[in-house]
Amino acid sequence: MATDYQKITLDGLWTNNPALVQLLGLCPLLAVTGTVVNALGLGIASILVLIGSNLTISMFRHFVPDSVRLPVFVMVIASFVTCIELLMQAFTYELYTILGIFIPLIVTNCAIMGRADAFACKNPVGASLLDGVMMGLGFTLVLVLLGAMREILGLGTLFADMHLLFGPMAENWKITLVDDYSGFLFAILPPGAFVGMGLIIAVKNIVDQRLEERRKQQPKAPSEGPKRARITGNIS
Repeated sequence: MATDYQKITLDGLWTNNPALVQLLGLCPLLAVTGTVVNALGLGIASILVLIGSNLTISMFRHFVPDSVRLPVFVMVIASFVTCIELLMQAFTYELYTILGIFIPLIVTNCAIMGRADAFACKNPVGASLLDGVMMGLGFTLVLVLLGAMREILGLGTLFADMHLLFGPMAENWKITLVDDYSGFLFAILPPGAFVGMGLIIAVKNIVDQRLEERRKQQPKAPSEGPKRARITGNIS
């Protein structure tokens, strides 16, 4: 059966998005999205782990017995999380300390384990690699969107402290949207994250509903009836 790369892409970014549809990995998503830089840092780490684990599990899927597949998946994911953790300690230490326990906890992220068990161990390398990229991008886009909403409402800024991730060149990326803004504490606290996530899911559901109604209103193509065979010869 040919691999449907377009379906894999749409599933990861929209129709089966791990955060909006599967509702997986919500604990770190809600906890660290107070600013864009925090959300982007966790998102990039999750993408790299998802790509590495999907690729490795797909390559060795024929050599792993079903009885021990879950422990093997955890070991593979934990290995990549350790690598990401050491890299963040070396290059983005301040951001690593801000994200804290949520970097090691990527090992227990249901979105990553779910893709390993539901897709990577059953599909070839190319499809699993694309699935890891698209699922990671879909998860990161939701992280960044929620982080932007909370940072704008809570602090009145956007892209603050981006130098923690991109270095000195990003020190001037901060945008102050409202001068002398006193801040909206509710948006920074966990209840604000729940409300913001609920609004994003509601918008997605409304868009899906509108697309479905538009699809139903489109005129159906006329179906061709059965062709009649004309017989001009004599049947002996």
